[in-house]
Amino acid sequence: MTPAVAVLNAGSSSIKFAVRGVDKDLPLLLRGQVEAIGVAPRLIVKDADGATVETREFSPAGFDHAVATRTIIGVVRERLPDYVAAAIGHRVVHGGTAHAAPARVDADVLADLETLIPLAPLHQPHNLAPIRTLMAEAPALPQVACFDTAFHAVQPPLARRYAIPRALTEEGVLRYGFHGLSYEFVTRRLAEVAPHLAEARVVTAHLGNGASLCATQGGKSVASTMGFTAVEGLMMGTRCGSIDPGVLIWLMDEKGMGPREIERLIYKESGLLGVSGISSDMRALGQSDAPEAAEAIDLFAYRVVREIGSMAAALGGLDALVFTAGIGENDAGLRARVVAGCGWLGLAIDPARNAAPSGRVSPDGCTSEVWVIPTDEERVIAEHTLALVGKG
Repeated sequence: MTPAVAVLNAGSSSIKFAVRGVDKDLPLLLRGQVEAIGVAPRLIVKDADGATVETREFSPAGFDHAVATRTIIGVVRERLPDYVAAAIGHRVVHGGTAHAAPARVDADVLADLETLIPLAPLHQPHNLAPIRTLMAEAPALPQVACFDTAFHAVQPPLARRYAIPRALTEEGVLRYGFHGLSYEFVTRRLAEVAPHLAEARVVTAHLGNGASLCATQGGKSVASTMGFTAVEGLMMGTRCGSIDPGVLIWLMDEKGMGPREIERLIYKESGLLGVSGISSDMRALGQSDAPEAAEAIDLFAYRVVREIGSMAAALGGLDALVFTAGIGENDAGLRARVVAGCGWLGLAIDPARNAAPSGRVSPDGCTSEVWVIPTDEERVIAEHTLALVGKG
């Protein structure tokens, strides 16, 4: 049997998966997802070229993350009968203060990660569900947790603090930052395609349904827009981003809203969806003639531009801006708007280059460069997993 490494990325209503060979280039063998868990579960399987090779639909009754995990394992075994999993890597949003690097999961590590659920209640429980299922059903199978917070653990202490009583800081109320697996890949990839920027001051814009910025120098995180939770910072698809805490107190006092109602408001009902009242999808808003859609796009671009200024201040200047993730990689118009708003930082865009799917999109001779680099979080997870457990 030929060894392979599998990657699972579990969300609140889906589990994405990918299977890669363990050769040097980690060739993609199979990928897909189970979506709409709890509503109308559907399995989609794609081959290495991205062609859909199988779909299945399931009854929602009793179809939870554990069943979804077993379903994925079953279809992978059917589709790749000559391969055996050497290990499985998982994206875990929160590693807390104890996990600044990927960790091989055992019962003690899992228990530790479960204590972090209050810090990421909408993400952490779902990230851990497949791990728990596989530990019970395949205890000998090595599993590795890769953390979205780990990349930012090297930030200066001042960049991680809130201006709150020290006792709360010591309890872990810190700016953790997220999207770290994406930033790790993009930072490394930038150093490969533009070696002259390896030690540079760079702001990377991870713009998708979840959105954030990260300031790096020499490939190390210096500051980020996300903080204690993944709702702080930029406006996102359905998340409000940074908001005056007084608004939340007002909602409690004047609207009678409780914690879970406020949580839903700031995570699920705000952002592009809340401002437009139409959609959380930038593509749908771009196709709409409604003034509310235009306002949502305007506000998104404004917030990105404003926060790029904050990241540049943390770096003491800017040598390059990198766009990544769904919006960052695919929305040339949004990129042009953001760069136009950052002209004071020496940024400019070349329209012809900006039409390309990746690469440098700024003109020659610019003071600061602009790049588009597609992210690949699952590849980072696969690499970390094999580095910890070997190739089987």
